[in-house]
Amino acid sequence: MGGLYNGAWVAAQVAETIDVWNQSAADRLELGPQYSERDHEAREIAYDAELQAVEGEARRAPRSVAARKAAQERLTASFAQFAANALDLEAEATSLLTDCFLPAGIEFSRYAHQFDPTLSREDTIQACRNAWTACGLQPLLGQPSRMTPSIVAYSLLYPYSDNYLDAGDVPVEAKLSFSRRFRNRLRGEVFKELNARDAVIWALVEMVESEYPRAQFPDVYDCMLAIHQAQEDSIAQLRDGTEPSDAELLEISFAKGGTSVLADACLARGWMTAAESRFAFEWGALLQLGDDLQDVREDLRRGSVTLFTRAIRRGEALDACVAQLLNFCERVAAGMEVAVPGNRRLKDLLKMSWRSLIIGAVAEAHEFFTPAFQRKMEESSPFCFGFLRARRKRLANRQGLYAVLFDLFVETGDGEERLPRRQAVGERLTPVPMG
Repeated sequence: MGGLYNGAWVAAQVAETIDVWNQSAADRLELGPQYSERDHEAREIAYDAELQAVEGEARRAPRSVAARKAAQERLTASFAQFAANALDLEAEATSLLTDCFLPAGIEFSRYAHQFDPTLSREDTIQACRNAWTACGLQPLLGQPSRMTPSIVAYSLLYPYSDNYLDAGDVPVEAKLSFSRRFRNRLRGEVFKELNARDAVIWALVEMVESEYPRAQFPDVYDCMLAIHQAQEDSIAQLRDGTEPSDAELLEISFAKGGTSVLADACLARGWMTAAESRFAFEWGALLQLGDDLQDVREDLRRGSVTLFTRAIRRGEALDACVAQLLNFCERVAAGMEVAVPGNRRLKDLLKMSWRSLIIGAVAEAHEFFTPAFQRKMEESSPFCFGFLRARRKRLANRQGLYAVLFDLFVETGDGEERLPRRQAVGERLTPVPMG
């Protein structure tokens, strides 16, 4: 990795992002819109009405192509109504969700299913979250929002590579051996795969190469090598057996999160300006911390070390960490204003989604916060926290229904072209405009 996005660049960007994070601790917490008990009640009624409509469609499970398309249209309209009534989104923002992000997610899930019909629903959704990030970056970088071979390929690398590297039951030496082969493939070396996992990942790298020839787009591969190096550094830390210091922990987290979205941004267009690179890196660091907060219970159970699990093990409430994270969110949003032109509604929607992720995590992991902080956060949520926890539990108990709903959108219709073998995706997938 000797190009622009090399180890020195990443280290410098990690240091700059940590400075932004540290500065966020002193900021005054701005909570945004406030919601009364009456506001909560009105939005919760709207939530339940649309949830019932969704469950009704899932139970009917239409099989014909025409019936499925009609059901998809009804569900999309229902979601738009929910976004307008419960989330206070204006028509343009709602249109971004229904005409851009929702179709992109459906398109990605269909390609993922055709690439590997054995890929689990959970892994597909995990990969889709990354694809959404890339598609959100495209219009910010002056590109049409569309699903491309490289976005599909890079997003699918998550379930095939990252989950393997993060697995607790895989020996560290096996992870490092796989990681070395993967790194060499990202560098452009062509050699025979050792197993089925290699074969899948080699095919995904070929999909990126089909869209971005190495000689013309070297930054794409430097960025992919940067996230790979960050993952390797994280594995090496585990192998060492010593627990990282607070500073080292933040460096590892920001390197992994920052380089992940950095790669998304480069794959969205093939190149970036310096300002765009900084913004993408900071966005990735923010998402990494948001994901760590969402996963705090699971990380505690597994013994994983994150900023939040460490604070909990020290007996500290997470109030200060999350207040700093919300302030960091504001600073990343301010950087977005400077770095990229983009669409005003899209920027507002992204900012809302970042804050919603954090506030929703507070609602779920409520036992790690003081009652006073919970009340303050609940007043910034469109829904009361007890309602969110109850509906989350309800959804968790309806996995069968939602498996049907997932299939309703993802399943290829009769008469539509199918991709019969894994490599066919890289050969046939062409950019599909979204909205």
